[in-house]
Amino acid sequence: MSKTKTAFFCQNCGHESVKWVGQCPSCGQWNTLVEELVQKESPKNINGWKDFHEEKRVNKTIRLNEIKSSEEKRLVTSDTELNRVLGGGIVPGSIVLVGGEPGIGKSTLFLQNGLRLKDKTVLYISGEESEQQIKMRADRLKQDSRLTRLLSGDSVGPAPAISGENFYLLTETSTQIIFQEIKKLKPQLVIVDSIQSLQTPFIDSSPGSVSQIRECAAEFQRFAKETNTPVFLIGHITKDGIIAGPKILEHMVDTVLQFEGDRHYAYRILRTLKNRFGSTDELGIYEMTQEGMRGVTNPSEILITQKEDQLSGIAIAASIEGLRPLLIEVQALVTQSVYGTPQRTVSGFDLRRLQLLLAVLEKRGGFHFGIKDVFLNIAGGIKVEDPSIDLAVLCALLSSYEDAPMPPHICFAGEVGLSGEIRAVNRIDQRIAEAEKLGFEKIIVSKYNQKGSAKHKFRIEVVTMGHVEEVYKYMF
Repeated sequence: MSKTKTAFFCQNCGHESVKWVGQCPSCGQWNTLVEELVQKESPKNINGWKDFHEEKRVNKTIRLNEIKSSEEKRLVTSDTELNRVLGGGIVPGSIVLVGGEPGIGKSTLFLQNGLRLKDKTVLYISGEESEQQIKMRADRLKQDSRLTRLLSGDSVGPAPAISGENFYLLTETSTQIIFQEIKKLKPQLVIVDSIQSLQTPFIDSSPGSVSQIRECAAEFQRFAKETNTPVFLIGHITKDGIIAGPKILEHMVDTVLQFEGDRHYAYRILRTLKNRFGSTDELGIYEMTQEGMRGVTNPSEILITQKEDQLSGIAIAASIEGLRPLLIEVQALVTQSVYGTPQRTVSGFDLRRLQLLLAVLEKRGGFHFGIKDVFLNIAGGIKVEDPSIDLAVLCALLSSYEDAPMPPHICFAGEVGLSGEIRAVNRIDQRIAEAEKLGFEKIIVSKYNQKGSAKHKFRIEVVTMGHVEEVYKYMF
C-alpha cells in the first residue's frame, strides 16, 4: 500500500509546507496552516481535451513575429452592464471569477444571462442547489414557459424569440463526472456555482479547503485554455469581504469581478478587480426586480435624490467610473461634539481622505472642525474612489457647518490639494456634458482645466476657480 501523504496549507494564501509552522513564510499570517490529506493524481487520470474540437492545437516554440495579430471575437451578451465590465463581451477561453455576499444575486445574474444566450450552448453547473430550486428561480425570473417545460422534461412547441432551448443544467460536485458530461455536451459557455462546493477525486480533502479549491480551479483553467471555452466561476467571500480560498485563485483566473451592494437597497454594483482583457475601472449597476437583475442605463438619476426642500449639507459631484460619467450626491452632517473625542464616520468614502480635507479646512480656512462630529455619506450605497469628488465633499461640509443650503442646480468637479488649491481632473468635458444632460445650470471646476475643455460648446455655465477660499466666498 502507498503511504498516506499529508501537507500543511495556509488558509490565507495557499502556501504549501511539509511541516507545521506558526507563521506562514509566504504571507506572514500566524496560525493559518492546516493539515490536509493529499493524494496526487497520476498522469493517466489527467483530463485530456484533444478530441473536444476537430482542430488540434500543438504546443511548440514559436517566434513572436510569426504570430498573426487578430482582434479577438468576443461573445456579446444581451446584458450591456456585463459587457461593459468585461471590456466589451466574453473573451473565448477566458476564466472569470465572481465573488459577492450571500444572497446578493450572483446566481440570479448569471442564470438569467445564460438563459438569454439564444445561439450558444450553455452548461450551468450547480453544486449547491437542486434542479427544482433552479426551476423555481427560472419561474420567478418570468422566463418563457418553454424553458420551464424544458427543465421539467415535457414536450414543447415552437421556440419563442427569447428561449432557453440551448441551456443545460447539471447538479454535481465531482469534477470527474462534470468533465465527462462536458465532453458529451461540448458547451460554448460554462457557469460553475460555486467553486467552493466542488471536489476533485485526486485530492482527499473536504470541499472548500485550500487544496480542493486550487485543484478544481486548475482543472477548469486547463479546460478553458485548451478548448477555448469561457468559464464563469462563482465564489464565496469571507467575513472580511475577500474571496474565500487561496490568493492564488485570483492569480489563476483572467478576470475577477466583485458583486456588491446593500441587501436593503434594490441596487447592485458589479466591479472589476482584475481584467486581462480590459479596464479595471469599469462599473456595472443593476436594479433587483421581480424579473431578475435589470441593468441601469442612467445611474445618475437614481444616485441623486429628488427632493423639494433645500437642505444643508448636500452637494452634487461629477465623477467618472471607467468610461461612464456619474453624478453623485454627497451628504454631510456637522454637529457639536458631545463626547471628548470628535467622531468621524463615513459611508462610501475613504476616512483618511475625509480627515485630510478637514485638515485643509482647519489650516487654510480657519474652520474649527476639531470640536465637531462629522458624518459623511455617499447616497445610493456606492463606494467612490475618484479624487474629483473632493470639492463636492468640501462644499457639503461647509454647507452643514454654516447650516446654509446650496443652490440645487449646481455641481462640482475638482480635486483639493493640501495647500487648498483646486486641482484639475481628467476628462472634464464628459463630466460637464453629463451635468448638462441632467439639467444642471452651473458646474464649478478648476481653473487649470481651461486648457483641456471647450466651454463654449456647452449651454451649462462653467465656473472656474483656483482655491478653496474662492469657492467659499462664491457659495456662502
